[in-house]
Amino acid sequence: MEDNINFINQKTIIEEGKTSLGIEFGSTKIKAVLIDFSGNVMALGDYMWENKYEDGFWTYSIEDIKFGLKAAYKELKADVMNKYNITLKKITSFGVSAMMHGYMAFDKDDNLLVPFRTWRNTTTGEARDVLSKCFNFNIPQRWSIAHLYQAILNKESHVKDISYITTLAGYVHYLLTGYKVLGIGDASGMFPVDSETLDYKSDYIDKFEELIKDYDFGWKLRDILPEVKIAGDRAGVLTEEGVSLLDESKTLISGALAAPPEGDAGTGMVATNSVTPRFGNVSAGTSVFAMIVLDKPLKERHDEIDVVTTPDGKDVAMVHCNNCTSDINAWADMLSGFAKASGSDMTMNDIYDTMFKNILEGDDDCGGVISYNYFSGEHVTGLESGAPLLLRKTNASFTFKNLMRSLAYSAVATLKLGMDILFDKENVAIDKMYGHGGFFKNSNAGQTVMASALNCPVSVMETAGEGGPYGMACLALYTFKKKEDENLDLKGFLENLFFSNAKEYSLSADESIKVGFESFIADYKNYFDVERKAAEINKNN
Repeated sequence: MEDNINFINQKTIIEEGKTSLGIEFGSTKIKAVLIDFSGNVMALGDYMWENKYEDGFWTYSIEDIKFGLKAAYKELKADVMNKYNITLKKITSFGVSAMMHGYMAFDKDDNLLVPFRTWRNTTTGEARDVLSKCFNFNIPQRWSIAHLYQAILNKESHVKDISYITTLAGYVHYLLTGYKVLGIGDASGMFPVDSETLDYKSDYIDKFEELIKDYDFGWKLRDILPEVKIAGDRAGVLTEEGVSLLDESKTLISGALAAPPEGDAGTGMVATNSVTPRFGNVSAGTSVFAMIVLDKPLKERHDEIDVVTTPDGKDVAMVHCNNCTSDINAWADMLSGFAKASGSDMTMNDIYDTMFKNILEGDDDCGGVISYNYFSGEHVTGLESGAPLLLRKTNASFTFKNLMRSLAYSAVATLKLGMDILFDKENVAIDKMYGHGGFFKNSNAGQTVMASALNCPVSVMETAGEGGPYGMACLALYTFKKKEDENLDLKGFLENLFFSNAKEYSLSADESIKVGFESFIADYKNYFDVERKAAEINKNN
């Protein structure tokens, strides 16, 4: 009887449109999540996609972006029909998030001037060096301003025709609402922002204008950057044109309130309630990044550390690594092929479950098996390109279990190197660290490895698997709630409405794994010249 009442209540909630929609464009999957006003997940949809390496750049096409948006929503809509036997027609609020950084440049007629250059590209080294020195602020290669300045240095003809630049989230938001805006967290990965003024750093903009004054492009930087919004700000509504792009059946009613579009770092912070100083979260999927909300400014600039912001504008120290689970996925595909060749009926879920269940069964130091997961370049370790590499010592214990543990260690090794800077040189304190993303979905192996590598407790919430799109749905609901109560802050909203009774599972560092990981890292560093040479050869062929 109780289940039937809950079903009727949920069905009524959806029919009345008392829901918020979050859509996130990840590296390999576009996800859509529908939640009610209490944060309960009502329906899910997703669409698999892959970036392409074309003409020297990692990219996704405009056609793929639009098709994937519609496909993910279509699957969510089908999930609503399957669960509740109703057609999704109305939502209260929505928001779009995506991979941060990158470069999308448009002319005055909204034509994309060059193919989308994603965060994964490591082609802006010269621009990074000049800008970091000019601002005395670390500008990573993947930031939008680095891509723009590198295009200027390369004398690319499209630069003179730029009307505006944005990120993937900003672009999709514009398609759905007509507004050229960006949430402050995503904006802080385009150009440095000021946590006091909640806008781009004006003195840095002046310095950039001075750098390019002799080019006479006919535009000013501030005019081509998106307007900055903070969490809770209204950022337009879903238009009729937006409905046509989102819902191929066009049964969805326009007018839903739009939250500022955000980056996946910001939505990860929201999904794990990590927007408070001394709280952190680590997102581990295709890429891996750790975010720690700072209670005081960093003492000095570090090329390995980004300073970005929470969706409500607090300074965050970020260690971002381009590579995480791609190598694990590649090995899973290979093992799936072996299973099929042997006549096994194992599914991909079975493969992943078996892999992750055996990670903690291997030797603590991986038995002399060393893997490098670099599908692409890695700024933290100074590689402009990557080459996945498996290496083992002559006397290595080359077992399935040790290989699995080596893959897991490799997935977080570069993050460990970056985080050591925050812990050892900046004495950054963490009261709590949350994990989310695919690395934490199968068993507790990923969580145990991460806690031991970072030497701090790592907690995983029930919603860890939903991650970014869930966080974006929360931000969309916050925009609606903020409309009702202007004094409602993001921290209070999350703690009181969403996470007061949230279930989480915490694991501390395992001492033996911690020692074994340090041994693995020592080998990882000792043999790194092999990876460097492999990446160099890979780049030139």
